Amino acid sequence: MATERILIVDDEETLCEVLKLNLENEGYDVDIAFSAEEALTLDLKSYSLILLDIMMGEISGIKMAKMMKADITTADIPIIFCTARDSEDDMIMGLNIGADDYIMKPYTVRNVIARVKSVLRRTSGHKGKGTQTEKTNILQVEGLQLDLEFKRCIVDGEEIKLARKEFELLAYLISHRGKILSREQILSRVWSDEVVVLDRTIDVNITRLRSKIGAYGSYIVTRSGFGYGFRD
Repeated sequence: MATERILIVDDEETLCEVLKLNLENEGYDVDIAFSAEEALTLDLKSYSLILLDIMMGEISGIKMAKMMKADITTADIPIIFCTARDSEDDMIMGLNIGADDYIMKPYTVRNVIARVKSVLRRTSGHKGKGTQTEKTNILQVEGLQLDLEFKRCIVDGEEIKLARKEFELLAYLISHRGKILSREQILSRVWSDEVVVLDRTIDVNITRLRSKIGAYGSYIVTRSGFGYGFRD
């Protein structure tokens, strides 16, 4: 029998009770919060999955998801959006934030249970427990996350578009954080497929990265005459 804990966050009381009853019949431990504000008072990191409505009160489901993805203790908790907002843009926005699935209302309880089981199977064993997620294909420093498999950069819950070399450069710096990497090391790793690359190319990409990743740009350090690094 499943032992995972699930939190339902939705302002429709009857719907929450129906989902809770059916999920508990499947063996899950289920809690309910009728608003994002109420949910945020709970120990979110103790849950295995969040079923999250989008259209609620002052704090929407989208905003709550962004807050969770920006917090390293909750960034890896799977989120399934359950919502009446059915436009393609809404779906893409939810998935870009980092949601694991998106179910549009009205839906059947059987559909929700099947989606919950699918997401939990897919994410089982990957919940982060420390300062860095256990997924080997994820690099994370606080609210800055690089998904090496899907080539995505997330900054405080928002996906940031990086050019290929910018992504590879940032990944190289983060994977060697706490060390200063020489220009030669960076060129041989990031631009190994280029015949001729000017030193200025590294400088330009560093400048662009600092601009794109916001507050985390200050984590990229320059040591004149030595090279660049990502501070620990």
